[in-house]
Amino acid sequence: MGRFAGKNVLVLGGNSGIGLAAAKGFAAEGAQVRLTGRDPATIASAVAAIPGAQGHRADIADLDAMAALFATIAEDDGAVDVLFVNAGIGGFAPLAEITPDYWDSVHAINLRGCVFAVQQAVRLMGQGGAVVLTGSIGAHTALPGNITYAAAKAGLHAAMKTMARELVGQGIRVNMVSPGPTETPLLHRNPGMDAAAVDQLRSMMIAAVPMGRMGEADEVARAVLFLASQEASFITGANLFVDGGALELR
Repeated sequence: MGRFAGKNVLVLGGNSGIGLAAAKGFAAEGAQVRLTGRDPATIASAVAAIPGAQGHRADIADLDAMAALFATIAEDDGAVDVLFVNAGIGGFAPLAEITPDYWDSVHAINLRGCVFAVQQAVRLMGQGGAVVLTGSIGAHTALPGNITYAAAKAGLHAAMKTMARELVGQGIRVNMVSPGPTETPLLHRNPGMDAAAVDQLRSMMIAAVPMGRMGEADEVARAVLFLASQEASFITGANLFVDGGALELR
């Protein structure tokens, strides 16, 4: 028995990194977990590591695929008690190199898809439902080359606040966890960055963290579980920074 015993939890982007760590945490505390991703191999690996979990291949940017996912959930369970929206992509491009296609591809996943996923999920939620979104301290800093990603995450933060206000009357809480530099596979999936560039980026990130290290996925996941649990029953519209002091101690 745990904080999520008997709860149906959906983790979008739960096949690796922070999402996988959170999915494992929810399951360990009694939840029935569903997770999504785009890579069949990592979905299968995640499901194998989480007893009783169900995996679904679904791109959060594909609204038709997401609608089909929620239709399946409605038929099987009829409810979503907790939604963790963790799907996202990175990428760096300075202003001069941003293209409309690049902008749209990042925003389709990191902002548009996230908002419409919440729209679908809350239709299956009742009193006591909880939504947690993954933001980023990048939305609040002026990191060169981060315009597109930062704008998407800043937009998601604004959307989170408004969704929290709209849904509070239904007894649904909406909060955000904003990680700082965190050691996850996403760090290695920045378009246009080779291994040397990733190492340089990691060093730059660590230098900006007062604790002097990268965060771990489990450390962020623990914050996610807190906000999704009844321990946070009087918290909505909050943005919890999990960043080793990188933002608040600048």
